[in-house]
Amino acid sequence: MSQIFTKILLKALHTKLFHIVFSVILLTIGTTSVFSQEIKFTDSIKLNSSDLIKVKDSTVQDSSKKKKPFLDGIVNMKAKDYEKMDQKKKQLTLYNEASIKYTDFDIKAGKIVYDFEKKQVYAGRLKDSAGNYIQRPVFTQGANIIEPDSIVYNNVSGKALIWNSRTKQGEMFIKAEISKRENDSVVFLKNARLTTSKNIDDPEYYFLVRKVKFVPKKKVVAGLTNLVIADVPTPLGLPFAYFPMTEESVSGFIMPTPGQNNRQGYFLQNGGYYFALSDYYDLAILGDYYTNGSYGLRAESSYAKRYKFGGRLNFRFENNIQSEKGFPDYVKSKQYNIQWSHSQDAKAAANSRFSASVNLGSSQYFRQSINMNNVGASLNNNLSSSVSYSKTFQTVPQVNMSLSATHSQNTNSQQIDMTLPTFQASVDRIFPFAPKDGVKKGIIKNINFQYNIRGENRIKTTDSLFFKPQMFRDAKTGFQHSIPISTNFKIFKYFSVTMGAAYNEVWAFNTIEKYFSTSENKVITEEQKGFETFRTYNFSTGIGTTIYGTFNFGEDKKIQAIRHVMRPNVSYGYTPSFEQYYDTYAIDATGLTTAEYTKFESGLFGAPGNNYSNNLGFSLSNTFEAKVKDAESKKGESKKVMLLNNLNLSTNYNLAADSLAWSPIRISGGTELFKQKMNVNFATTLDPYAIDNSGRRIEKFNIDNGGSLFRMTSANMTINYAFSSTDTEKKTNQQNQQNGGTGDDLFGTSTDLSDSRQSLFKKDDEDSEKETSTEWYATKLPWDLRLAYSVTYNNSNRQNEISSNSLMASGNIELAPRWKVGFSSGYDFKQKGVTFTQLRFERDLESWRMSFNWVPFGTNTYWGFFIGISSSVLSDIKYDKRQLPDRVF
Repeated sequence: MSQIFTKILLKALHTKLFHIVFSVILLTIGTTSVFSQEIKFTDSIKLNSSDLIKVKDSTVQDSSKKKKPFLDGIVNMKAKDYEKMDQKKKQLTLYNEASIKYTDFDIKAGKIVYDFEKKQVYAGRLKDSAGNYIQRPVFTQGANIIEPDSIVYNNVSGKALIWNSRTKQGEMFIKAEISKRENDSVVFLKNARLTTSKNIDDPEYYFLVRKVKFVPKKKVVAGLTNLVIADVPTPLGLPFAYFPMTEESVSGFIMPTPGQNNRQGYFLQNGGYYFALSDYYDLAILGDYYTNGSYGLRAESSYAKRYKFGGRLNFRFENNIQSEKGFPDYVKSKQYNIQWSHSQDAKAAANSRFSASVNLGSSQYFRQSINMNNVGASLNNNLSSSVSYSKTFQTVPQVNMSLSATHSQNTNSQQIDMTLPTFQASVDRIFPFAPKDGVKKGIIKNINFQYNIRGENRIKTTDSLFFKPQMFRDAKTGFQHSIPISTNFKIFKYFSVTMGAAYNEVWAFNTIEKYFSTSENKVITEEQKGFETFRTYNFSTGIGTTIYGTFNFGEDKKIQAIRHVMRPNVSYGYTPSFEQYYDTYAIDATGLTTAEYTKFESGLFGAPGNNYSNNLGFSLSNTFEAKVKDAESKKGESKKVMLLNNLNLSTNYNLAADSLAWSPIRISGGTELFKQKMNVNFATTLDPYAIDNSGRRIEKFNIDNGGSLFRMTSANMTINYAFSSTDTEKKTNQQNQQNGGTGDDLFGTSTDLSDSRQSLFKKDDEDSEKETSTEWYATKLPWDLRLAYSVTYNNSNRQNEISSNSLMASGNIELAPRWKVGFSSGYDFKQKGVTFTQLRFERDLESWRMSFNWVPFGTNTYWGFFIGISSSVLSDIKYDKRQLPDRVF
């Protein structure tokens, strides 16, 4: 008996699964009875307690080279039901939830049979009580995972024969009838299906390939290939094909979209090349070309570094030509746009931060561009930018510093306002009379002061002079220093009093001089360069309190109580006259009539006042909330409902004024209704004085002039209502914002139909992982709707008119589980016309996407149709047709 065990043991020493045989030996002699072992072998074999075999070195030092161990690592095996050793066939069988793991490969299956003489592993499925196959084998080696029906694997040569293998490489799913694995880097497939559908066994489409050479993570070289849709072979195919397989970004061409435009001819749009430069940044060069000579160029780059920063940079240029030379409607224009967004991770630096949001360029770029990516921003009247860097110095007291550059551009007037740059610094509050430890209580201990400095280099220019020498010559520069001193305390327990004074010093580098020119017979205003300064100071104080009022109606009422909170405040401010900074100039040739002016009146930070101010201000803020029964509460509990978030009233009285002492009363308020889905904001201005025929205020109350107590000079109201069939909040449209538009879709979307990664109705991240039901809805149709209403009333000069009155709407509805329809439109009641209107349709074909985008009328009339594979790997397999707008500049 011992001879048999010795032969088996010696035989097993030549295999890589010696631990399996040794475990069976231990099972036979009864030293172990477990189904799972973990044994690690080194050059010398040690057996605890049994001492069946002892190996002893014959020499003290072994100068010979040690042999490589026959096992390179730990071998794990297990089975749920049993492990069976057939000594005749030299086979080990693992049954039910069996697994073998050794070095970098792992096999799990319903049944595993290992032939340690042939050094082969067979893995297959089991049948359940209903006769269905279960526990499909899963073969894992490194990052490669194969799920076949059965597999035969030689653990020495690494070769394998696989039936109905299933594997995923990037976004591509591969299923083959027979797979032959030559080594770790080459696999040959027969009758393989390549698809991006998640349902690999029954895909909506696939590429049927007769013979394939598959190199994991690198490439797929295929023979005769044709496209199969819904199990119906199509004539679309290739005699051979090459599919790159990689988990990393790769460079490649971006196929353009063809089309035709009545005024610019045939075109190719959004074609170019993508450069996968590194793991941290990329670059895409895109272009448009039109047969009449128009063209467009774009460079888009995204960059990111984990826990550091991320951003996106876009540069766009278009040379637009309309009509033909010699025709009266011939127009040629060059437009450009630069966009840059940069954000810093909060973990990158604790005391400093850099951010950027840039959108600048030609005022007419979005209006004249005919690229569909820019549709969402074609109605935008403003472009703005901001680049800022801030740093905090952890000193005592703390110092904050920031450096920023801003840009604001009106696309209607083409006026541009910029600050290049703005410097700000401030020293944290200092309490000179407060103890280091303890409460700051009382008028003396609460005395504090700060130091602030602000410097600006402000530029006002136009689109035509942007970044030309004259733009910088007209720049204005200045600094403002301020030291505010304040304190606060309470009187009579319920009244809070604040007192303060402020010292300001302004350094100006741009001043003016006025004089009458006898040669030109007019007043001349000359700009002066040089350093000038002025100093001002003021004093202010205020007293306020909070008043609570509750109106109880009873616990049995639907509205149980209403709570009213009032915060009245009375303030006083005093600013002396700074007449020393004023001078006079003659306004006619006689020199007898003069007028006052100050050289600082065109300065960045205002001019010193030549009249002292003695103002008494009044303000009152109110909030209203109700306590109502909660109809959804099973215990009959109550809940709070906000009736008015704010209702504010403010005015002031000038004690030093001889006339027109009262300023107009400003009333504003806002609330949220329908579970905070509707936002209502309103404001109005009431003037107690009357006006003359020229529209100037006169020293006479409006009621004494035959009018009402107050004269409403202006009023406005906005209502925004966003609601849907679910309570989920709709996310902002990132694509719109990247292209210079707004975050909502009230003015349409700017989705590029030719980009298969973009969807008109993008799903939330959570929903994208869920399976979409193919059944028709029985009672509910998912939908969302956004409404925006705005009205403005103007009566500053008795015109008594509604200056603007419009309603905007956008919505989406899911007619069927994979059919979605959306729209954006509105109506201008003032101009009596329909505003920008866009209709959107989309059909989700799981692995494919079909979209239709249509603007039926207006200056931006166009339509676009797209159908293609959703995966970016096969994004060039598409059909895209569009009709661009025919604009006259």
